[in-house]
Amino acid sequence: MQKTQNLNELLKSNPYPGRGIIIGKSADSNSAVAAYFIMGRSENSRNRIFTENDFGGIKTKAFDEAKMTDPSLVIYNAVRVMGSKLIVTNGDQTDTICELMDRQQTFEQSLRTREYEPDAPNFTPRISGILHFGDDNFNYAMSILKKDGDSCLRYNFAYNNPTAGAGRFLHTYQADGEPLPSFEGEPVKVEIAGGIDEFTSALWSALNDENKVSLWTRFIDLKTLKTESRIVNKNGN
Repeated sequence: MQKTQNLNELLKSNPYPGRGIIIGKSADSNSAVAAYFIMGRSENSRNRIFTENDFGGIKTKAFDEAKMTDPSLVIYNAVRVMGSKLIVTNGDQTDTICELMDRQQTFEQSLRTREYEPDAPNFTPRISGILHFGDDNFNYAMSILKKDGDSCLRYNFAYNNPTAGAGRFLHTYQADGEPLPSFEGEPVKVEIAGGIDEFTSALWSALNDENKVSLWTRFIDLKTLKTESRIVNKNGN
């Protein structure tokens, strides 16, 4: 069994976790918690902001359109709401999941149509998460698709009856490097502390100041499904 770790200390000790998804339950048991952040080393990756989309979530957008050289892997819907489900990913597989689940496929089945990103030499893993709401509670699942030689490794993790004040953290890279080393193991068990403003502020402060780009957080009341969201962008703030 994994030991619960301090999310902010983990981030402070890692200058480049890449893109990260956190899903869990608030300490007061009242809310589901979801967060997604992006980081960047190149000008193209750093030239982005989060903004709301038409699907109840967020998308990435160029901060300065004139400086965007290649939008193919950096511009996408990161978060979408689909009925009683919330989907969050680090790429355009968000749309794939929604489209195929609308055709009665599962989260896991929809991701079998996708692989890691074709950004040699890093071959960035595709990370995804889904929250299912119902009966004053929720469950969630996470996925990572990674390159291993000529193969795509597909790992899926499911979490029922989430524990108050805890969540799971999945990110793309173990650390900085050339090439960037892919995340290893299962999503890390982390503490979820405070309300949305405290949680957001602490998370943003913990991300490496040079490399962080944008952060989105959301608390979903488990009785009413009312949401509160925050967006923090380094560009324009």
